[in-house]
Amino acid sequence: MTASSKAPTTGQTEGKASPVDLYSMLFEGPETKVEVISAGRLTRVGARPPLGEYIAQLWDRRYFLWADARAKVTSGTRETLLGTAWLVLKPILDGLTYFLIFGLLLQSGRGIPNFLGYLIIGTFLFSFTTRCVTGGARSITAGRNLIRAFAFPRAALPISVVLREMLNMIPVLGAMIALLLVLPPSEMLTWRVLLVPAVLALQVIFCTGLALLLARAAAKVPDLNQLISFAMRLWLYGSAVFFSYEKFIDHPTILSLMEANPMFMVLSMVRDCLLYGETPAGSMWLSLSAWAFGALLVGFVVFWQGEESYGRL
Repeated sequence: MTASSKAPTTGQTEGKASPVDLYSMLFEGPETKVEVISAGRLTRVGARPPLGEYIAQLWDRRYFLWADARAKVTSGTRETLLGTAWLVLKPILDGLTYFLIFGLLLQSGRGIPNFLGYLIIGTFLFSFTTRCVTGGARSITAGRNLIRAFAFPRAALPISVVLREMLNMIPVLGAMIALLLVLPPSEMLTWRVLLVPAVLALQVIFCTGLALLLARAAAKVPDLNQLISFAMRLWLYGSAVFFSYEKFIDHPTILSLMEANPMFMVLSMVRDCLLYGETPAGSMWLSLSAWAFGALLVGFVVFWQGEESYGRL
């Protein structure tokens, strides 16, 4: 007689899991581990990183910033019939208005060689600065929901505005050059046209610093956005966009102070290169470079110092 064996109730039969194993799989869950983390390894959510790390974070997101700027390049005119054509039409209409008032009625263009080209350069280039400043100042308020939802260096918002306006400016510059070549008295461009991109690069750097600085100020005092439009209008008149104030100012000190205006330098240097065939003076290059990089340094540091405050808006 052979001995009979009982089927195991708590073990594991061949190819099948026992009830105990099934219970463990269903109810006890996987084995957990506990890791003790020292307080020194913890960081506060939304804390401001060191300046070098902050710059590195922005650099890591450079492709996203560029793609975002390209995606929004026509967002401001998407709902209009003419679309991106307004980027060119608006400075043309502004220039036409100034030409009718100051050129024909007030005769402020007397003594200015090629006043029409002088006016075109002034209105086209100053409009870029206006859009960068006003858009950059509103960037933190406009991106409030994005700031609350994601962790990223907030300086990306005003920088993205400047990148977008820089892309918008490409067809505007093409139209500006075409008008200078077509409208009488048409200009013959010299090799100095190659200096214009360097001047415009300094203008972009200056506008970036100003956008960062005003973004921090407008985030703290939202009413500042209403005052910026008035300040830009005053700056427009003080930058010799549609008249030369040398005819109205005789005091050399006041004239020197007005010529220290960075936008006056930008317009004067581009006019020298495109209209008058003259090389801008070295002192003007140094002064504009100091304005551009100084504004970028101050604006970036000031904006970085307020990094933790933007998420509480």
